Amino acid sequence: MITKVKVPSPGESITEVEVSTWLVKDGDYVSKGQTLAEIDSDKATLEISAEENGVITLMVKKGDKIRVGDVLCLIDSSKSKKSTKELNQNIENQEENNKNKKEVYLENTKTKILSPASKKILKEKNIPIESVQGTGKDGRITKADCILIENQSSFPSISRSIPIYRSKTITSLSSLRRKLSERLVSIKNETAMLTTFNEVDMQEIFFIRKKYKNLFKEKHGVHLGFMSFFTLSCVRALQMYPDVNAMINGEEKINFEYCDISVAISGPKGLMVPVIRNAEHLSFRGIEQEIFNLSTRVQNGTISIDEMTGGTFTITNGGVFGSMLSTPIINPPQSAILGMHKIMERPVVIDGSIEIRPMMYLALSYDHRIIDGRESVGFLLSIKESIENPVKFLMGENEKNISKILEL
Repeated sequence: MITKVKVPSPGESITEVEVSTWLVKDGDYVSKGQTLAEIDSDKATLEISAEENGVITLMVKKGDKIRVGDVLCLIDSSKSKKSTKELNQNIENQEENNKNKKEVYLENTKTKILSPASKKILKEKNIPIESVQGTGKDGRITKADCILIENQSSFPSISRSIPIYRSKTITSLSSLRRKLSERLVSIKNETAMLTTFNEVDMQEIFFIRKKYKNLFKEKHGVHLGFMSFFTLSCVRALQMYPDVNAMINGEEKINFEYCDISVAISGPKGLMVPVIRNAEHLSFRGIEQEIFNLSTRVQNGTISIDEMTGGTFTITNGGVFGSMLSTPIINPPQSAILGMHKIMERPVVIDGSIEIRPMMYLALSYDHRIIDGRESVGFLLSIKESIENPVKFLMGENEKNISKILEL
């Protein structure tokens, strides 16, 4: 029985995908549920699994572009695993024979053949024959090969005895990367993007995490990270400045009364932006668990398109890569994005005295068509206020409430 494995629909409005990776070879025996290939759409990478046990026949090659519903491969469930092993063994034997023949050929061509003109140049210029790569028939060294080495040797920093090879690799961009490139260019062209900056003292967050992180981990199974503090600070700021939590749709402005926070997470396939839904209703524990779950699915490649669509505001943390300051790019159709950066100890003035504090630069990129400078600066100041005094603004104004807020 032959089973046709067709390209599923990765999501609404997607009609074409690209085969990014084959995880099996043509003629392999595959088991039901085994991952066969990865396909790229302009939004995400999806895995294709075997629907039956049997021998696979690939219908398309890596890099081919195919439409949703097209046949990706065939699985012949009438063939046994034993017969496949015998076939593979024959193929391996043939490949081994071809390899041996190639090695014999290479051994026979080790002796370099020189043209009369090349012999003369090598002798006059005292150029070692080992430094010359023959480009003529059967590896024959020509006059042009010797002149090339002579010209390269005219530079004092280049050893005459070492051949220089200059190469480059050309590969096609994946569908995901091409779409990302288009989106980045369109953002610059279609939005009036500006960025405002501020800095925040992280000392109070450090004190809270140091005191409660072990209890939090034991109770909830996840770390008490910085992201929960910044997510809740953003929720508070979005409620204070609702136009930051809005988008332009043609000639209309849409204000969202909920906070779906997109969080940029780096994975094997690049930067993914899954969404924390209704963050305004989540606690520290809920946010940390949601971030952990989303991050895990990004890393193992199981994140879905639905989990990466519909955000109203984005947080990105370039500090995990060592970035000290940057201007993050808006994630359309959203109107703003918050950029976190590396925490560094710096001297700051506190009540007239110089102290060393853990400081972080913050950046808010925003669409000036919908958000004015007053709102953008106020939004960033409200985040600074929440982070520098989390007990008051995020934990109920009373340090005794911290354990309750953290659900310990």
